[in-house]
Amino acid sequence: MEMTEIGKSVRRLDYETKVTGRAQYLADMSVPGMCHGKILRSPYPHARLKHIDASKALKVPGVMAVLTRDDILHDEGIEPFYGPVFKDQTIVAVEKVRHVGDPVAAVVALTIDAAEEAIRLIDVEYEELPAVLDVHQALKPGAILVHESIKLPSSGFADLAELKPVEGTNVCTHFRLNRGDIDKGFAEADHIFEDTFTLPATQHSFLETHACIASVEPGGRITVWATTQNPFVVRTQLANIFKVPVSKVRVIVPYLGGGYGGKVYPKVEPITVALAQKAGRPVRVVLSREEVFYTITKHAAVIRMKTGVKNDGTLIARECEIHLDTGAYAEIGPRVAKKSGYTAAGPYRIPNLKIDSYSVYTNKPPAGAFRGFGVSQSAWAVESQMDIIAAALKMDPLELRKQNGYDEGDKFVTEETLRAVGLKECLDEVAKSIGWETKVQGLKGSRVEGSGETNVKRGKGLACMIKATITPSISCAVVKLNEDASLSIYTGTVEMGQGSETVLAQIAGKELGLPLQTIQVLGVDTDVVPYDLTTSSSRSTFHMGKAVQLAAQDVLRQLKQIVMKEYGVPEDKVTFADGKIRLPETQLDYAEVMFKRFGMQGGTLVGEGQVKTSVKDEYGEKSTSAFWFVAAGAAEVEVDSETGQIKLCKYATAVDVGKALNPLGCRQQLSGAAITGIGQAMFEEIAYDNGQLINPNLVDYVLPSLGDMPSVIDPVCIEIPHRNGPFGAKGIGESALIPVAPAIANAIFDAVGVRIKDLPIKAEKIFLALEEAKARPLI
Repeated sequence: MEMTEIGKSVRRLDYETKVTGRAQYLADMSVPGMCHGKILRSPYPHARLKHIDASKALKVPGVMAVLTRDDILHDEGIEPFYGPVFKDQTIVAVEKVRHVGDPVAAVVALTIDAAEEAIRLIDVEYEELPAVLDVHQALKPGAILVHESIKLPSSGFADLAELKPVEGTNVCTHFRLNRGDIDKGFAEADHIFEDTFTLPATQHSFLETHACIASVEPGGRITVWATTQNPFVVRTQLANIFKVPVSKVRVIVPYLGGGYGGKVYPKVEPITVALAQKAGRPVRVVLSREEVFYTITKHAAVIRMKTGVKNDGTLIARECEIHLDTGAYAEIGPRVAKKSGYTAAGPYRIPNLKIDSYSVYTNKPPAGAFRGFGVSQSAWAVESQMDIIAAALKMDPLELRKQNGYDEGDKFVTEETLRAVGLKECLDEVAKSIGWETKVQGLKGSRVEGSGETNVKRGKGLACMIKATITPSISCAVVKLNEDASLSIYTGTVEMGQGSETVLAQIAGKELGLPLQTIQVLGVDTDVVPYDLTTSSSRSTFHMGKAVQLAAQDVLRQLKQIVMKEYGVPEDKVTFADGKIRLPETQLDYAEVMFKRFGMQGGTLVGEGQVKTSVKDEYGEKSTSAFWFVAAGAAEVEVDSETGQIKLCKYATAVDVGKALNPLGCRQQLSGAAITGIGQAMFEEIAYDNGQLINPNLVDYVLPSLGDMPSVIDPVCIEIPHRNGPFGAKGIGESALIPVAPAIANAIFDAVGVRIKDLPIKAEKIFLALEEAKARPLI
């Protein structure tokens, strides 16, 4: 068997299990005595609950229990309010409902049919209330309040400690970032640009919907099988809600069918546990696709951006106001707003800044984490305006970005020093991929040769980004060397399609010199694996990968100690190479040493590793982010100047990965993120009519199909190693998505000269912009 290599493409460890259909997802699972839960949801965006009568539902054969507000308000063993940041959410609605789809009651029955019939028989009397349905309406003086008051705090997240709701308003949080002298900066500017950009709410569109199985033992022990990206956070939240020690909550995560941020923090778990507790039986709840749309979305946003620029293209001042629609509950919106604010300056040196980023309550379904975590919203504005500036100054958009972009050792807006920043390398690579030099040579809006249509124009555009990872945070790992020299890895990282099992095995295998075939990465069970904050924020390779590396090094240290003791060899004479222990005159297999130490009965060596990031790194430098993501994207499009029809011909994405541990896996991640970005840019939006979702399914909610994909997606890995990452690696999962929309918009402008400022970019928007341009009088 080959020794494990770093930087070499390998087939994923879960490949065969998944492609043969043997992987077990939560909806495939059942436990003895399991019943089925269904949820009654509000038909109104805002209404007071006057009366709930479940008597008819309880008479349906097979119904075990009905859960209403009375159960959570009058049970001293339940804390009704919860939430990852603020306690503004309840298991079921208590006084009023705050969005269409808000849970009102739930039923547990022996069959799904019985549960559905009982749901229809619950009688609810509502008093409909006026609703606030967008951020502008929500922020008006005297606006209807989504929440009259909010319980604080919930999580104790260190990075959110200073953020609080603004009492008497619908402002959930207001993040401020000020740097330099904004008035002086604008006074010194030769040009000032001011634009407003908008993005709609969108869906994560993971294949597997939210689901949960919960069992509550008579002694209060809670076991949950959950579709979650952060089982330890869910464990803590459930312990708080049901007033039990953390040790009495067990969270198990089978294979996860995609997450993209939509499965972080509690979703369906609290209501499933409450049903199991009341029924005295295990309960499974599996959401329909429509229910997912009511459960979590990506934040819609309105962004006003004002930038001051010198004649030579130097950015000297920016004022930015971001309003994120966080929906009816805060969820993790305060952190999304903060990250969006951090990155409103883009990956650029701007000495004078005034940034205000708001998360705003409305009567819409909650918005939370989404791949890119607020940065895709701010980057849409930043990178679109960069091309507006370049056009006005008659500068090359690539050179404008490189002129102002971050270099190694520059200070970020938070005054920390940036390390391992491959921004300009990323820009150069994507520009080369789409043949940017032909654009610079003056072929803007060129006719497509051989098309036979003079109205089909071709254009090229690019964009770039910078993003933080969640900091501070912690990841712990345990590796266990078995008597036959095979290895077991225990981590809290959730495998959800990103390939984490394979990368973690590669890291341990390389450190110990073991082949991948001898390594097993165990599934996530909070009773078994050590603590990990979350599988999100593209943090797992950097944090958990390093923890696994340290745990493997701990095993090597123990092996060395055994050899020194059992064989009498001095420490400086014991070395490791290719899975062998090298001594002056011989070499030993790990299995030999394990036998020497433990004998015939067998034994294990247990190595531990922990990575804890803080506001200062291990070198004493300020650290808002343990590492920074940088990436660039470039698009080539064809646009019909008569109809607005757009074709994406090619898309290139380059990401600074630090070190590509598994190059194939990296390229797959970059391509997948780019495809998600194409959907967000050109197709996807959740549509509302007076608070009612009109496309809560994957028929009416349009996702890109294979035919909508460009003929070429070119994923490029830039390697600028990070001193703290395992073998220099960084996280990459979100980076490639973020530049896609502005790169496409910039390419469209290059082709036909119209600027689209509201997503998604559709043919009718381009057509109307072209018609408006034709009607505009020539100056």
